[in-house]
Formats: sequence, structure tokens, C-alpha cells
Amino acid sequence: MWLIRLRVANFQDRYRMAPVFEARRRSIQGNSSGGRSAVAGYSSLVNFMEQKSPQLRHELRAGQMAMVAIGGSIGTGLLLGSGAAVQIAGPGVILSYILGALIAFTVTTALGEMSSLHPAAGSFGVYADKYLNRWAGFISRYGYWFSLVIAISGELVAAATYMRYWFPHIPAAAWIAGFATLLLMINLGAVHTVGSFEYWFAMIKVVAIAAFILIGAGLLLGGRAQAHYTTDGGFLPHGAAGPLLALPFVLFNFLGTEMVAISSGEARSTSDIVRATYISLSVLTFVYLCASAVLVGVVPWNLVGVGQSPFVTVFEVAHVPAISLVMNFVVLTAALSGANAALYVTSRMLYSLAESGYAPARLAQLSAKGSPRNAVLLSASGIVVALVVQYVAPQNAFLYIIGASLVGGMLAWCIALASHVAMRKRLLPEQVAALPMRAPGGAAASKVAFAAIVVIVLCTWWTPQARITIVSASPYLFLLTIFYLMAKKTRSRN
Repeated sequence: MWLIRLRVANFQDRYRMAPVFEARRRSIQGNSSGGRSAVAGYSSLVNFMEQKSPQLRHELRAGQMAMVAIGGSIGTGLLLGSGAAVQIAGPGVILSYILGALIAFTVTTALGEMSSLHPAAGSFGVYADKYLNRWAGFISRYGYWFSLVIAISGELVAAATYMRYWFPHIPAAAWIAGFATLLLMINLGAVHTVGSFEYWFAMIKVVAIAAFILIGAGLLLGGRAQAHYTTDGGFLPHGAAGPLLALPFVLFNFLGTEMVAISSGEARSTSDIVRATYISLSVLTFVYLCASAVLVGVVPWNLVGVGQSPFVTVFEVAHVPAISLVMNFVVLTAALSGANAALYVTSRMLYSLAESGYAPARLAQLSAKGSPRNAVLLSASGIVVALVVQYVAPQNAFLYIIGASLVGGMLAWCIALASHVAMRKRLLPEQVAALPMRAPGGAAASKVAFAAIVVIVLCTWWTPQARITIVSASPYLFLLTIFYLMAKKTRSRN
């Protein structure tokens, strides 16, 4: 009995859980025979604690966690890929970003609510294990892992491409190897080093985009640039369906908001998780809405593409000196920041799978600095295969990478929303009231967002630039399910 008291006390001190768990702990102590807990679906709170990963270092502050999410979201998807969304929706892309922000808000707050209750590496996969089933937890984590490994390759290839501006005679492969080594050194170190690196690199992107918004707004309000919101075919040049068909690229830009939940297992406290959730979501919503409004206002939508960053186009219109030099540095940091955040998250996903018994146990081994060393190395090795695909892909390889990555990301979002609905059904009203963070709209909002994501993925069939998303969705699920059955058989045999 004294051991139960000691474990619960340490658990409350570390995560600052709500007072309702103290009352629940007393009821658990009074009934040692078990019974299903309404709090988390465990037979006892002690069982829940024993399934956590106490070796991970709890060193991440709210600002660092928020910047990991921001850094993972604001990458080449915004700085280059936003051009594809504009081509599809025209100025109506503003509506696409409003709808995308609402969906991302629902997903992020649902994950924030669950992570404030269950801080854990692996986040939505862990929640799916608890509230849905093992299959859902498995495919969400592995699907997300494969998705980000593909995304990492795109970021590193982009970074090598940007370096040609200064060093045109050095092969791209040399830069890829050099940047990969740098990212490995960072991610094999202490977690606060990863957080600090991501904090400052993401800050560069935020400052650059803030400058973009201010300059663009100045051009429009000062009369130096003609507003193009209703010219060249009107606000919806491709009809009312345009904003809906552009949503896949918009949601790709919001992918990364879930990284706060993934990093929650290394947060200093529950309050840091809550603050990081709202900081990341607020910054991303402001950045995307304002940036898209300025972009389609200053530049005619039919002149925006993926051959050049739309941000560079606006700065050129403003005649900003040394714009090529400045923007090349910004997009370089954006690519490295995105790759770093993705590598951090993929390693934690493998770590979570190893703890659940669905990956080799050695992937859960931690270094003296608290880093899952083997998981980091394996996540990095996957880049090699993805880079080969990148080089042999057709000219639209960047758009294909977005489409392929979107499958795993949307799969993870849908499973997270379903887990949130299941969790809310299990919690009693007084337990919901005592949650450290509550998602506005509750389970109803999660159901609506789930349906919206499914519709958006289905609509990619009518968008040639994003059709690979729906085409690859079924094989994606089929292969992951086969992989799950094989892993389950191996797990039961061991």
C-alpha cells in the first residue's frame, strides 16, 4: 500500500494532475481487486503509471514545445507548396485557410486535452491504444512515421538545393550528408538541445513571415500595389468548389500542430502542454490566414506557382534589397527546422511502438542523455530510401511528396479525433470538469472534424495535383494492416 501511495504522489508532482485523480486514487486503494477505471481505461492508476516511460527527460518548456510544432508546420509546404493551393482556389484560398484552421483547431485542442491527461511520447497512438484498439494505435503511429520520413527527405533535398545559391559547384549529396549529420548530432543529444535548436530556427521563419505580412499589408494599404482579390476571374475563379479542393494542401501546412502532443511525454508539466497547444495554434492560424490574404492581394493568383516561392514574388514586387540572399537563408532554415522537428517526432513514434511491443525492444533503449538513440538512427536511415524516390520521381516530385505525406498525417488526425470521442464517452462529467485542458466543442466538434477530413481526402480524386492522396490511401491501410498482423503474431509468440 505504501508503494501505491509513493507512486501516485510522484506522478502528481511530476505532471500536476487535477484533484479528481486524488479522489480516484483513494477509490483504487479501497478496491485493490481492480475494475475498469473510468479515468483512463486502466484497471488502476498504478497500471497506467507503469506503462509510462519514466526514463524520458521532462525538460521541454512551453515555448520550446510550441516552436517544435511551429517548426514542423512552417516548412517548404508553406514557403513553396502554398502556390499549389492558390492555383486551385485563386483568392478563395483565404476561405480554404479559414476552414483548415477550424479543423486544425479541433484536432489540436482534442490532442491537447488528451495529452494534458496522459502526457506520453507517441501521443495519438498511445491514446488509440487506450481508447480504441491496438490496430488503431499501430497504424496511426507507423503511418505517421512513414509519412514524416518521406517529408524529411523533401526538406533535406530542398536544403541542398538552396545551398547551390552560394556554392554551386558542391554536389547536393554532400550537403544532404552534412545536414543529416548535423540533425543526428542534435537529436542524439539531450532533448532540451533539440528544443533550443528548433526554437531559434522556427523563430527565424516566424520573423520572416511576419515581415512578409507587414510589407504586403503596407503595399496594399499604401496604394503601391493593386489589390487582386476580385480581378482575373473574381474571388472564386474556379467556382465555389475551389476552396474545398485546395484544402488538402492547406491541411498539409497545418500538419505539425500535433507535435505538441507527441512531445508531451518530455514536457516539464501539464501547464506547459496547455500553453504550448494554444501558442502553436494561435501563431500558425495568424501566420497562415494573414500570409494567404497578403499573397493573393499583392500578386495575381494566376502568376503564383511552385517554381518559385510566392513569398519571394511579393518581396520582389516591394523591391526589397538583397531579397534573394535573405530569402534563400530563410528557406534554408525553414527546411532544416522542418527536417529536425520531423526527425524528433519520428524517433518518438518508434520509441512508443517499441514500448507497446510492436517494434524491436532495442528501439526503446535510451542513451545517457535520455535520447532514444536507436529510434533516431533508424528514422534517419529511412531518409536514404526516400531520397532515391525523390530523385527518380517526375518533375512534380514535390507535390507527390505532399500527397503521399498527407495520407499518414490525415490518418493520424482521424484516429486522434476518434480517440477523443471515445475518451469523452468514458469520462464522468465531474472528471471532464477537472481536466487540466478541455477542448471547446467536446466530442461533437471532433465528430464534425472527422467527417470533414474524410470528405477532403475523398475530394482529392478531383484534384490532379493531390490525387495521389486518395489513390495511395487504400494500399497504405492494407499494407499497414498486414504489417500489424505480422507484428501481432510476433509479439504474441515472444
